[in-house]
Amino acid sequence: MLKREELLKTPEYWFETIQNEIFRQVSEYLESNEEMNQTKLAEKLGVTKGYVSQVMNGNFNYTLKKLIELSLAVNKAPVIAFQDLNEFVREDQIHRFNMQYGLMSGLSYMKGSTEIKERTASTKFILPYNKFSVSAS
Repeated sequence: MLKREELLKTPEYWFETIQNEIFRQVSEYLESNEEMNQTKLAEKLGVTKGYVSQVMNGNFNYTLKKLIELSLAVNKAPVIAFQDLNEFVREDQIHRFNMQYGLMSGLSYMKGSTEIKERTASTKFILPYNKFSVSAS
């Protein structure tokens, strides 16, 4: 079994993550537009209803052009942001640690600093696998 840090560095993880987000965006669009359904979305995209069904079932490998067309069809800008992978892994570790220990509110992160702290902190936790520290009351 892969550790989460290793998983975040696999193409399969990112493919599934993006595929799930596309499904979420299309589903949200269809639910919020009463007059829109899969058939009408297919017509809007110039594809078959089967194609939209594949998208909704997660059984499709998107081309970049179709990804852009899908995004625009559901009134979303197809913005792709690239981030340093090691920075993303560190931020993911911090986020997961915070979720586990309920430290989401009151935390501040200073860019370029290796310390995360709460203003009225009394306890210090050291995150595994990196030099970040989290302070919590």
